[in-house]
Amino acid sequence: MIFPDLLPQFADWIGDVRGKLIANHPLAKVSWFRVGGPAQLYFEPADEADLVHFLKNLPAGIRVLTIGLGSNLLIRDGGVDGVVIKLPAKAFGQVEVLTDNRISVGAGLPDVKLATAAANAGIDGMEFYRGIPGAIGGALYMNAGCYGTETHQRVVCLRGVTREGDVIELSNADMDYRYRKSNGPKGVIFTSATFEGLPGDRDEILTKMRDITDRRESTQPTNTRTGGSTFKNPDGHSAWKLIDEAGCRGLRIGDAQVSEMHTNFLINLDAATAHDIELLGETVRNKVREKHGIDLSWEIRRIGHFEPGKEVRQFLDGDVFAGAH
Repeated sequence: MIFPDLLPQFADWIGDVRGKLIANHPLAKVSWFRVGGPAQLYFEPADEADLVHFLKNLPAGIRVLTIGLGSNLLIRDGGVDGVVIKLPAKAFGQVEVLTDNRISVGAGLPDVKLATAAANAGIDGMEFYRGIPGAIGGALYMNAGCYGTETHQRVVCLRGVTREGDVIELSNADMDYRYRKSNGPKGVIFTSATFEGLPGDRDEILTKMRDITDRRESTQPTNTRTGGSTFKNPDGHSAWKLIDEAGCRGLRIGDAQVSEMHTNFLINLDAATAHDIELLGETVRNKVREKHGIDLSWEIRRIGHFEPGKEVRQFLDGDVFAGAH
């Protein structure tokens, strides 16, 4: 799908934008699944001030969507209308070690680099970020966590820019964190955050990080085109176990497959489309409900439009389910 070019509408102010602006930019390049259509307008701001200028001038009726490293994301084949904003690590990847076991980082910093920076500073409690394949902005948004620790247990305060272009400061409490979600102010693009850990020994922390790496690589399909954990764990259950018991290990639609190694991962074997992947996910949800009477909820964020005639109906929402059986 090719969208109308938005840039001519912004001629009176767009010349002052210093970041990267691309019309109809293919988003498959920034998705770990390597699928998806284009962004109507793709924007990488040069810094926070550039982001503020852009949002202050952008007409209110134009949608804005922020993405991180593309690891926990499924971009549909029809693409995304409006503006897609990605904070580049070069401009939003700063790290500053503070006092009292605190560390301030930019929202574009990969999670693993927060873990490493904290370890080198002797700050314990941040090593779990070694197991999360994303950027800090996404971790703040979805309360990312693994191996018993979540973002809400470590973040102290956040800084962001509203859809109207105002810079705001938020506390942990302002985010009203829940399992794999936040309920803070809508439309805020996080630009940085401060985290607090515990005093620790650098070598011991690095050892724990290596253990996390070994554990991930031995149990998860880390070197494949995947989107990370696909479904949230229902209360009292492990999603992977429910999926496995429903007979979905290795289940395939086109080139999309439920991982043989870890059943809560969907993978693109080679030439899968976003339609294949989402249809496979809905098929898994259907089979788990039939087997266990439990409704799985997507953890992967799905964005954009379906290609005409290739819609995926979500069976839990009352529509006729179109998945494979």
